[in-house]
Amino acid sequence: MKLPRDLSGAKLIKALEKMGYKELRQTGSHVRLVCVTDTAHHLTIPLHDPLKVGTLSAILADAADQHCITREQLIDRIF
Repeated sequence: MKLPRDLSGAKLIKALEKMGYKELRQTGSHVRLVCVTDTAHHLTIPLHDPLKVGTLSAILADAADQHCITREQLIDRIF
């Protein structure tokens, strides 16, 4: 599946909440998310509109690795 090109940081945060991520703190224009499964997993999401494709790809790949699924499976689950 192709990555969304017009996704903002705020929309990505709402989508990642479906996977169990919660907002931990915000510093400037970056939000730190945490997902507590077996171990705590942290993601930093910039509140840019839109997110750059490379940034979005890296965030989704990191989250997919944490949940032991492919990036495409993660995209299907949250969008």
